[in-house]
This record gives sequence, C-alpha cells and structure tokens, in this order.
Amino acid sequence: MNYSDAQIWFIILALGLGTFVIRFSFLGAFGRINLPPFIHRLLRYTPVAVLPGLVAPLILWPPGTGGETDVARLLAAFVVVVLGVYFRNAIAGIIGGGIALYLAIYLIG
Repeated sequence: MNYSDAQIWFIILALGLGTFVIRFSFLGAFGRINLPPFIHRLLRYTPVAVLPGLVAPLILWPPGTGGETDVARLLAAFVVVVLGVYFRNAIAGIIGGGIALYLAIYLIG
C-alpha cells in the first residue's frame, strides 16, 4: 500500500500516543499503591528478561547477512557477555563488543 506522508505521520503519532497511554495507565494506577516486596523483586528482573528477547534475533539472524548466523556477531556477543560480567559494567561490554564486532568483520570478512 502507498501511504501519504500525512498518513504515515498520523500512524506514528497514534501508535506513540497509544503506547504512552498504555504505559502511563499502568504506572499511574500502580504508582500510588504500595506493592508487596516480592513484586518489587520480580520487577527488577524485567529488563533481564526482555533484553535477550530483543537482542538474540539480531545476533542469530542478523539482517546484515540476510538472516544467516554470522561468526563475527557470535564472537561480539560473547565478548559483550564476558566483559560485562568481568567488569560488572554494561558500557564496557557494549564498547568492547562493538570493537570486537568491527575487528571480526574486518579480519574474518
């Protein structure tokens, strides 16, 4: 389908507003209520559960290789995990993984 620029912007704004309303309703509803401590403990693991689901497809089936698993990206993911755990710093893992990815692409091809 061909959408005009105005239609595309309307769709983007409508989806953004809808996402905001959904998230704000949850935070607004539970933001003033004291939740039990075990729920607070469980919510701490939400990013740990969501991030691998977002990142894993980009490592295992990267669009840059047409969906084929790539040794360079697997190596970079390994470097990210090792550096992140060793230094206990996400930024160190991200920077090291980026360097490892570009070096692996340059050296392996």
